[in-house]
Amino acid sequence: MGTVYLLKDLAQLSGLSIDTIKYYLKLRLIKEVDRSPSTNFRYFDDSTVKQLVKIRQMRKNNVSLMKIKDTLDGQT
Repeated sequence: MGTVYLLKDLAQLSGLSIDTIKYYLKLRLIKEVDRSPSTNFRYFDDSTVKQLVKIRQMRKNNVSLMKIKDTLDGQT
């Protein structure tokens, strides 16, 4: 595995709020790559950062979250 990020790191890198990222997790627009059993911290990788960049760009173009989910689901 390459670089590992915590939720706060994703927020800083993407420019999105932690609450927005948690909402995207809830909608399954992004996924954690692992979770610490002792701290319950979520871990993410570079693919998550790329996914957030795509989502942010689509949102800037007024694409709905449901359309984004459909688009991203079609890519996996």
